[in-house]
Amino acid sequence: MAAAPEPGEPKERKASCTSLHLSYWKAFKLLGFLDVENIPCARDSILYGSLGSVVAGFGHFLFTSRIKRSCDVGVGGFILVTLGCWFHCRYNYAKQRIRERIAREEIKNKILYEGTHLDPERKHNSNSSN
Repeated sequence: MAAAPEPGEPKERKASCTSLHLSYWKAFKLLGFLDVENIPCARDSILYGSLGSVVAGFGHFLFTSRIKRSCDVGVGGFILVTLGCWFHCRYNYAKQRIRERIAREEIKNKILYEGTHLDPERKHNSNSSN
């Protein structure tokens, strides 16, 4: 039996189908330079955009049976869905980062001023006890 690894040591990982799939996405660069792993929202936007292109193109083909126009609609669907998902995700990401920054500043101020005469909770508690 192998000894249990220490808490600070990295665990050995066996290659599985899931880990190979995840490592593929980590190494995937769109157009050779767009690193999908390190750019927030890029992977989801591209996946939803490609699904949107298939749905839009195939749906248009089912209604009209025009192949070239359906391909054009598919490309348009990809662009619209990708940009829509990108802007929605980046907006939510920016809001989350702002909330995290505000929380970090509040925690820092709480640690810095706790127990001093500048502590807002102390002033509030002393005023209510009088």
